[in-house]
Amino acid sequence: MGQRPPVKIFGTDYPTQDGTAIRDYIHVQDLASAHLLGVNYLMAGGASTAVNLGAGTGVSVLEVLQAVENVSGKPVPSERFGRRAGDPPALVAQAGLAKEVIGWSPQHSSIENIVRDAWGWSEKAIRTGIYAE
Repeated sequence: MGQRPPVKIFGTDYPTQDGTAIRDYIHVQDLASAHLLGVNYLMAGGASTAVNLGAGTGVSVLEVLQAVENVSGKPVPSERFGRRAGDPPALVAQAGLAKEVIGWSPQHSSIENIVRDAWGWSEKAIRTGIYAE
Protein backbone atom coordinates (compact mmCIF):
# COMPACT_ATOMS: atom_id res chain seq x y z
CA MET A 1 0.00 0.00 0.00
CA GLY A 2 3.02 2.17 -0.56
CA GLN A 3 4.30 2.16 3.00
CA ARG A 4 6.68 -0.78 3.00
CA PRO A 5 10.23 -1.16 1.71
CA PRO A 6 10.67 -2.73 -1.73
CA VAL A 7 9.74 -6.41 -2.06
CA LYS A 8 12.84 -8.60 -2.05
CA ILE A 9 12.91 -11.11 -4.89
CA PHE A 10 15.37 -13.91 -4.21
CA GLY A 11 16.39 -15.61 -7.43
CA THR A 12 15.67 -14.56 -10.98
CA ASP A 13 17.48 -17.39 -12.76
CA TYR A 14 15.30 -20.39 -11.92
CA PRO A 15 14.24 -22.68 -14.78
CA THR A 16 10.74 -21.15 -14.78
CA GLN A 17 8.85 -19.05 -17.34
CA ASP A 18 10.08 -15.75 -15.88
CA GLY A 19 13.08 -16.92 -13.84
CA THR A 20 11.44 -16.46 -10.42
CA ALA A 21 10.34 -19.14 -7.99
CA ILE A 22 6.91 -20.68 -8.32
CA ARG A 23 4.72 -21.35 -5.28
CA ASP A 24 1.17 -22.56 -4.69
CA TYR A 25 -1.02 -20.02 -2.90
CA ILE A 26 -4.33 -20.73 -1.20
CA HIS A 27 -7.09 -18.31 -0.25
CA VAL A 28 -7.88 -18.14 3.45
CA GLN A 29 -11.53 -19.01 2.69
CA ASP A 30 -10.41 -22.23 1.01
CA LEU A 31 -8.14 -23.03 3.94
CA ALA A 32 -10.98 -22.45 6.42
CA SER A 33 -13.34 -24.57 4.30
CA ALA A 34 -10.86 -27.45 4.29
CA HIS A 35 -10.51 -27.29 8.05
CA LEU A 36 -14.28 -27.35 8.56
CA LEU A 37 -14.63 -30.31 6.21
CA GLY A 38 -11.81 -32.04 8.08
CA VAL A 39 -13.49 -31.50 11.44
CA ASN A 40 -16.78 -32.81 10.06
CA TYR A 41 -14.98 -35.84 8.64
CA LEU A 42 -13.38 -36.61 12.01
CA MET A 43 -16.63 -36.06 13.92
CA ALA A 44 -18.33 -38.56 11.60
CA GLY A 45 -15.75 -41.18 12.59
CA GLY A 46 -13.15 -40.65 9.86
CA ALA A 47 -9.59 -41.68 10.58
CA SER A 48 -7.01 -39.02 11.37
CA THR A 49 -4.77 -38.36 8.38
CA ALA A 50 -2.74 -35.61 6.75
CA VAL A 51 -3.62 -34.09 3.39
CA ASN A 52 -2.04 -31.36 1.30
CA LEU A 53 -4.02 -28.18 0.70
CA GLY A 54 -3.28 -25.93 -2.24
CA ALA A 55 -4.62 -24.64 -5.50
CA GLY A 56 -2.64 -27.24 -7.42
CA THR A 57 -1.21 -24.57 -9.70
CA GLY A 58 1.90 -22.52 -9.30
CA VAL A 59 2.32 -18.77 -9.52
CA SER A 60 5.69 -17.09 -9.93
CA VAL A 61 6.92 -14.26 -7.73
CA LEU A 62 6.67 -11.84 -10.66
CA GLU A 63 3.11 -13.00 -11.38
CA VAL A 64 2.16 -12.22 -7.78
CA LEU A 65 3.66 -8.75 -8.08
CA GLN A 66 1.81 -8.21 -11.36
CA ALA A 67 -1.47 -9.26 -9.71
CA VAL A 68 -0.85 -6.78 -6.88
CA GLU A 69 -0.15 -4.02 -9.39
CA ASN A 70 -3.30 -4.90 -11.35
CA VAL A 71 -5.52 -4.90 -8.26
CA SER A 72 -3.99 -1.86 -6.56
CA GLY A 73 -3.34 0.22 -9.65
CA LYS A 74 0.07 1.02 -8.14
CA PRO A 75 3.57 -0.17 -9.00
CA VAL A 76 5.23 -2.55 -6.57
CA PRO A 77 8.84 -1.55 -5.97
CA SER A 78 11.14 -4.56 -5.83
CA GLU A 79 14.77 -5.44 -5.42
CA ARG A 80 16.35 -8.52 -6.95
CA PHE A 81 18.86 -10.71 -5.17
CA GLY A 82 20.49 -14.07 -5.79
CA ARG A 83 18.81 -17.31 -4.85
CA ARG A 84 18.68 -18.36 -1.23
CA ALA A 85 20.37 -21.66 -0.50
CA GLY A 86 17.92 -24.55 -0.59
CA ASP A 87 15.04 -22.73 -2.30
CA PRO A 88 13.53 -25.02 -4.94
CA PRO A 89 12.39 -23.55 -8.27
CA ALA A 90 8.79 -24.69 -7.80
CA LEU A 91 6.56 -26.01 -5.03
CA VAL A 92 3.01 -26.93 -5.99
CA ALA A 93 0.60 -28.92 -3.81
CA GLN A 94 -0.98 -32.18 -4.87
CA ALA A 95 -4.36 -31.85 -3.15
CA GLY A 96 -6.03 -34.92 -4.64
CA LEU A 97 -6.16 -36.71 -1.30
CA ALA A 98 -8.03 -33.77 0.24
CA LYS A 99 -10.67 -34.09 -2.46
CA GLU A 100 -10.85 -37.85 -2.00
CA VAL A 101 -10.97 -37.90 1.81
CA ILE A 102 -12.91 -34.77 2.77
CA GLY A 103 -14.42 -33.69 -0.55
CA TRP A 104 -12.42 -30.46 -0.67
CA SER A 105 -11.20 -28.50 -3.64
CA PRO A 106 -10.24 -24.82 -3.76
CA GLN A 107 -12.95 -22.41 -4.92
CA HIS A 108 -11.34 -19.00 -4.33
CA SER A 109 -7.61 -19.56 -4.82
CA SER A 110 -6.78 -17.81 -8.07
CA ILE A 111 -4.00 -15.33 -7.40
CA GLU A 112 -6.32 -12.53 -8.53
CA ASN A 113 -8.93 -13.49 -5.91
CA ILE A 114 -6.34 -13.83 -3.18
CA VAL A 115 -4.76 -10.44 -3.92
CA ARG A 116 -8.08 -8.64 -4.44
CA ASP A 117 -9.49 -9.91 -1.14
CA ALA A 118 -6.28 -9.24 0.79
CA TRP A 119 -6.07 -5.74 -0.69
CA GLY A 120 -9.69 -5.00 0.18
CA TRP A 121 -9.25 -6.28 3.72
CA SER A 122 -6.12 -4.16 4.21
CA GLU A 123 -7.79 -1.03 2.87
CA LYS A 124 -10.78 -1.50 5.16
CA ALA A 125 -8.62 -2.31 8.17
CA ILE A 126 -6.50 0.80 7.69
CA ARG A 127 -9.54 2.99 7.01
CA THR A 128 -11.33 1.79 10.15
CA GLY A 129 -8.23 1.88 12.35
CA ILE A 130 -8.22 -1.87 13.01
CA TYR A 131 -4.81 -2.18 11.43
CA ALA A 132 -2.15 0.42 10.82
CA GLU A 133 0.91 -0.10 8.66
